[in-house]
Amino acid sequence: MTGVPASAASGGAMAKPQHKPQYEPRQEPRPGRSGAAAGAAGAVRRVSLWNVANILTMVRLLLVPGFVALMLWHGGHDPAWRSFAWAAFTVAMITDLFDGELARRYDLVTDFGKIADPIADKAIMGAALACLSVLGDLPWWVTGVILFRELGITAMRFWVIRHGVIPASRGGKLKTLAQGVAVGMYVLALTGPLATLRWWVMAVAVVLTVVTGLDYVRQAVVLRRAGRAREREARAAAGQSGAEPA
Repeated sequence: MTGVPASAASGGAMAKPQHKPQYEPRQEPRPGRSGAAAGAAGAVRRVSLWNVANILTMVRLLLVPGFVALMLWHGGHDPAWRSFAWAAFTVAMITDLFDGELARRYDLVTDFGKIADPIADKAIMGAALACLSVLGDLPWWVTGVILFRELGITAMRFWVIRHGVIPASRGGKLKTLAQGVAVGMYVLALTGPLATLRWWVMAVAVVLTVVTGLDYVRQAVVLRRAGRAREREARAAAGQSGAEPA
């Protein structure tokens, strides 16, 4: 074989190419919208509410009443039912690890997910802490400290959202892991050394809860000050440009 197409060999120099160009004509964006904005809008429209990330979030929400029922069944101290409750809690925690990551990685972020995901997180953790305190397994002050921090930081995020987003820190992720492990150990009917160990794990979780909460407050204050400074600069610049002659 010579590597030369037969048509080219027979037609000589005037032979026409046998293939069309391997591209499509570029589509111009509609007037009044940039290409990037049009592409982003199209991407948002294509995201279905029934995607895997939102389904995992809804599963976590549905697990909350089931978890509470299992925790309180037969007086709340039956080891078998507590094991079932631990399984439900563990599944909820696992979905918490994956739904947000899947939404970001595969561009599945929706308004529903932004609202439902933090609600599901707080619901399963709050339900577990409240059940443990009702059953006398965990002091109410521990439940109060953790829930006050979680709800307070959520409210603070909305307070500064017009100025920016407070990212999840490494300490915050470690706090979530410590809380999940500690609460999971308390859900199980443990005795002996494991019962002592879970007390120390919960102590670490409480310390991380307080420390990271204070750090989030600091970040929120800094972010809000910076945002308000930008707003003042923008107003000053707008006033100066309006005072100049046309």
